Amino acid sequence: MPAAPDFPPPPDRVVPGRALISLSDKSGLEVAARALHDLGVELVSTGGTRAAIAGFGLPVKDVADLTGFPEMMDGRVKTLHPVVHGGLLGVRDAPTHAQAMAEHGIGPIDLVWIDLYPFEATVASGGGFEAAVENIDIGGPAMIRSSAKNHGYVTVCVDKAGLDETLAALKADGATSLELRKRLAARAFARTAAYDAAVSGWFAAQVGDEAPARKTIAGSLAQTLRYGENPHQTGAFYRTGETRPGVAHAEQVQGKELGYNNIADADAAYELVAEFAAPACVIVKHANPCGVAVGRNLSEAYARALECDSVSAFGGVIAVNRPLNGADARAITDIFTEVVIAPGADEEARAVFAAKKNLRLLITDGLPDPQEVGEVFRSVAGGFLVQSRDRSLVRPEDLKIVTRRQPTPQEIEDMLFAFTVAKHVKSNAIVYAKDGQTAGIGAGQMNRRDSARIAAIRAREAGEAKGLAHSLAEGSACASEAFFPFADGLLEAVAAGATSVIQPGGSIRDEEVIAAADEKGIAMAFTGTRVFRH
Repeated sequence: MPAAPDFPPPPDRVVPGRALISLSDKSGLEVAARALHDLGVELVSTGGTRAAIAGFGLPVKDVADLTGFPEMMDGRVKTLHPVVHGGLLGVRDAPTHAQAMAEHGIGPIDLVWIDLYPFEATVASGGGFEAAVENIDIGGPAMIRSSAKNHGYVTVCVDKAGLDETLAALKADGATSLELRKRLAARAFARTAAYDAAVSGWFAAQVGDEAPARKTIAGSLAQTLRYGENPHQTGAFYRTGETRPGVAHAEQVQGKELGYNNIADADAAYELVAEFAAPACVIVKHANPCGVAVGRNLSEAYARALECDSVSAFGGVIAVNRPLNGADARAITDIFTEVVIAPGADEEARAVFAAKKNLRLLITDGLPDPQEVGEVFRSVAGGFLVQSRDRSLVRPEDLKIVTRRQPTPQEIEDMLFAFTVAKHVKSNAIVYAKDGQTAGIGAGQMNRRDSARIAAIRAREAGEAKGLAHSLAEGSACASEAFFPFADGLLEAVAAGATSVIQPGGSIRDEEVIAAADEKGIAMAFTGTRVFRH
């Protein structure tokens, strides 16, 4: 490991004399360039940025004027030169550095504003392989890293926000402080790390490497949170480069600031509601759905979802897959709800929600595609797990009927609905459903029998709340997200009123479970697909 040179301490105040600017997005460039010019800062730039600054009527030097070399190789080589990097990396107060700068005619560069080639945007817009490669910035990250390393003397800005902070400091004091330069340097290294992560992740996908030797997750801060899952934990919310519709890119129309648990629950609810083609409503509490239903419209879907477990629904998160109208909003606001997330809301709906000041209303640009390829992550001590998004889709033709009794068309529809919901319930999961409505949900138990019992309790209570003489699970389909290891769970489902069962199959006791189903006269289908969610 190289020893740190015995450099003199950097100054607190640095008055910039020269700024190097290179931007792909030139929004705000004129105002900033004029401000720097008015502060007496010499402007140096390249290519289109230099032309833009000159077009504003401001004096600007081309980098080629400093290096003595023209821009070449289609712009690939212009700033990779000792005069540029010496001007960025030179420790001004170190005698040997100062001597080298003087001997080689290297002038200091005190301020850098660079935003990098739009690689992420090129990939997001569907640009081809060659277009993406050409938008991999080489000189920009090198200059940013050089500037950040030498933050004792150089102020580095990788976004307009950083430049605005710098201009505010210069206008107030005529100089940048060491504390500001350190903060901006940290932000700069984070930006180049995220950029490299985007490039490496994309390249691994291009060559079909599903588990590259090194993997980096990068995100940009969306908001700091009041706390994490609990008040004694800190929390923050970051956006990745993925543009999937959902809570990360939703517009918060009203309500209190979102919390850690609100965001997690809203994501779970929206991912599930997107699975359905008909108007649908999902109510989530503590990351698990407590009621799911489809209907002729959202108001009906909400009423049916609420019937499943109105107790748990209090203070929950509601997701719908259609834009909300006034009638929908009035129905939803009948009980206390933390968050509502939808792909739209008309003016009447917004007015209704506005009366509930603490309710957070999130509007998204469309629905997530359940079939879209993607990755999900989970942290563990000392590392993280990565897996592909669960894109499983079970269709009628995928079912293997393993019992003597064949299911009716309605039972097949109920089974598929229940299995879709079970895919989004924490394991062990049991779901009873009938006519596009969950009747009872048992989630997160250590054994499947107890999940079946809990779901049965919910269904019985739901029937009582509706004034029925029987459980809401009477005549329902029962879905299990993994196989029944014993017949006991299936027998609990039958006792609850289920007449059909859908499960992956694959247990060494499958024949025992099938025999129990035949004995009880119910229909059972195997999917061959397990949908665990831990």
